[in-house]
Amino acid sequence: MAALDPPQFIDAAWLSRPATQVAPDLIGCVLVRYLPEGGIARGLIVETEAYEPNDPACHAYRRCTSRNAVMFGAAGACYVYLIYGIYHCLNIVTDLDGIPSAVLIRALHLESLPPWIPPQPKATLRRLAAGPGKLCLALRIDRSLNATLLQPGYPLWLEPRSEQFQQQLNAGEVSLTQTTRIGLTQGIDLPWRWYLTNCPAVSKRG
Repeated sequence: MAALDPPQFIDAAWLSRPATQVAPDLIGCVLVRYLPEGGIARGLIVETEAYEPNDPACHAYRRCTSRNAVMFGAAGACYVYLIYGIYHCLNIVTDLDGIPSAVLIRALHLESLPPWIPPQPKATLRRLAAGPGKLCLALRIDRSLNATLLQPGYPLWLEPRSEQFQQQLNAGEVSLTQTTRIGLTQGIDLPWRWYLTNCPAVSKRG
């Protein structure tokens, strides 16, 4: 697969900022999943959560382990983990090398049904990736992609906001909502979740 030109994808330099800065900026960007045997699927990122070093809800809060080691590396890699022994979650490693932080991708608005999924009702498409576990199921993301670099030619990469989306955001035609994160027992008061207001693919509003 031929690599894309730099302006067409988000590189590690753009991600080398604190997670709380990157998370809202990722709303409106596109996550691309490439499978050599099954084509490409694309989804608009519509919900994110930030996790930083001094955050008790962050997997890297206490120490570096074999599970969270990728978070301590350079920005631009995937951190994929399993929850409840069933569901995978995709995180984007951010900040500088040695500073463990990441952005959880909580929901996508899929452009179309991935070619490897049987036909679904249109309403189902809107909710197919409405949650971190659901989007990983839809895009076939699992622990085998942990530490994978986000760049064209690899299984996953990120593309920036379209000019149209940015113009709509600047004009107030679309907006972002900032609120607290979901499903945590620690750091529950931190307003480190962002989502595209009124988007039907968001996992949970409010």
